[in-house]
Amino acid sequence: MTDRVAVIGAGQMGNGIAHVFAQSGIPVTMIDVSDDALRRGRATIEKNMDRQVKKNTLSADDRQAALGRIAISTDLAAAADATLVVEAATENTDLKFRIFSDLDRIAPPGAILASNTSSISITRIGAQTKRPELVIGMHFMNPVPVMQLVEVIRGLATSEETTRRVMDLARALGKTPVEANDFPGFIANRILLPMINEACFALMEGVGTPEAIDQVMKLGMNHPMGPLALADFIGLDTCVAILEVMHDGLGDPKYRPCPLLRKYVAAGWLGRKTGRGFYAYQQ
Repeated sequence: MTDRVAVIGAGQMGNGIAHVFAQSGIPVTMIDVSDDALRRGRATIEKNMDRQVKKNTLSADDRQAALGRIAISTDLAAAADATLVVEAATENTDLKFRIFSDLDRIAPPGAILASNTSSISITRIGAQTKRPELVIGMHFMNPVPVMQLVEVIRGLATSEETTRRVMDLARALGKTPVEANDFPGFIANRILLPMINEACFALMEGVGTPEAIDQVMKLGMNHPMGPLALADFIGLDTCVAILEVMHDGLGDPKYRPCPLLRKYVAAGWLGRKTGRGFYAYQQ
């Protein structure tokens, strides 16, 4: 069967996921409730592919062919012919549950329903459907066209066949799939978010300035980006949402979001996307 993919969400992750599928020769429909978000998502894909052409990692002809494989829609019913749906909506449990319940009705019976969630239980997401064996986590890293890793998360009911198909598909995209078990935060964020959170506590307690904290991690631990700059890149609201899922799911106080992190989110200082987080950015 020829793969045909629907991506739910046209934001930072959604348009990146649509980009890599289209570039790999797979037709993709990017679906979002907002026309504006779809226009911005499409423009971002075009800009990123232009950059690839300038770097000679993509030919101009291949760019045109890839863009021709991307359709956009504001109607979830556009997923009705998909063999794989990848949900990349906001990291909100109720929203994801609602989307998966709707997709279960809309998508063909054999279609795999994947979530790009960075922390929410795949078992719980699968339980919103009548096909939990076909529900899986497919957690891409940001920026999607550049980053190698895809974290593949099996829910309690996810079948071997679903896992194999998704692992194979990730490899076909030129990615490296790594399987993780369905615990809050999976592997990537179980390790990353406590580090970011601890950097926030160090800032709140005056252990160092944002620049000092990030420089220590970059120069001392050879990280390409410091934890506070990385939090700004991810989005501070997303960081809080992931920490809350881990705190609730694991019941350990060490995962509680730092009060300073919560304060920045309350102020609307969400990082790069709002022009202000731990650092100020030119919009």
